[in-house]
Amino acid sequence: MSTHKIWRDGGLVDWQDATIHVMSHVVHYGSSVFEGIRCYSTPDGPAIFRLQDHMRRFLDSCRIYRMPMRHSIAELSAGCSEVVADNELQACYLRPVALRTGEEMGILPHKAPVETFIIPWVWGRYLGHEALEEGVDVCVSSWRRPAPGTMPTLAKAGGNYLNSQLSKMEARADGYAEGIMLDSFGFVAEGSGENLFIVRDGTIYTPTIGSSILNGITRDCVIRIAKDLGYPVVEQSLPREMLYICDEAFFSGTAAELTPIRTVDKVEVGAGKPGPITLAIQEVYMGIATGKMPDRYGWLTRVESRVTV
Repeated sequence: MSTHKIWRDGGLVDWQDATIHVMSHVVHYGSSVFEGIRCYSTPDGPAIFRLQDHMRRFLDSCRIYRMPMRHSIAELSAGCSEVVADNELQACYLRPVALRTGEEMGILPHKAPVETFIIPWVWGRYLGHEALEEGVDVCVSSWRRPAPGTMPTLAKAGGNYLNSQLSKMEARADGYAEGIMLDSFGFVAEGSGENLFIVRDGTIYTPTIGSSILNGITRDCVIRIAKDLGYPVVEQSLPREMLYICDEAFFSGTAAELTPIRTVDKVEVGAGKPGPITLAIQEVYMGIATGKMPDRYGWLTRVESRVTV
């Protein structure tokens, strides 16, 4: 059991006390929204990456699912910094989550209170230790992302990820690191928990936010870095076969960071190894996140240490 403290609606509680009742609405109906945020160890101490942007999306998800949130972006951001500082962490993954609790049965959540937690988790490479350097082998999933008008994919909601779990389990059972999901029209969407980019003839392509994808914050980082490096970026619908003829492909996400893709359905992507454009963007992204390059976008929030000497 972890000894870390967890932020719970404005205060810190012991790990073992951050519990909910089995009758909580979220247990039966999946009514939660969450974020995943990286805190990196930098030469100037721990720094949380794109904290305010994550907290804004967190509140957006609450609004979409009509979950009343009583904490502001500033209060939630301060809670993240507090969790890192009080637990004396240099690097970690932060999981803010808002969920409907209570002890009522029924789909309608009108009596279910919303509780908010911020959980610190020490987490390494999401898709494997060598993933960022060597790339991963993936497949096209038989499971598709929800059609428009079925589930709001712009919300990062717990229930939305039941679909992702099926894709991930299928991929792993077949020996792949990850599955690429198509949208309801058969166009490329995203991974089970990552956005997707491909490169063809020096141009970077990525599905639009209308392709049933999460509007990823790391996705936004990639687009901004790529344009500043001089690479054209096109957001459009992508047919499945583009995955087999692209020169490079990579995932983006807070947990996955920038993970190159070396094969899709056992077809080599380009030369079957991370490509130069992928590596160039990855170098800048990781350089800024870890404080090894100047934070020219203002993406880092420094955490003040509470250790006294």
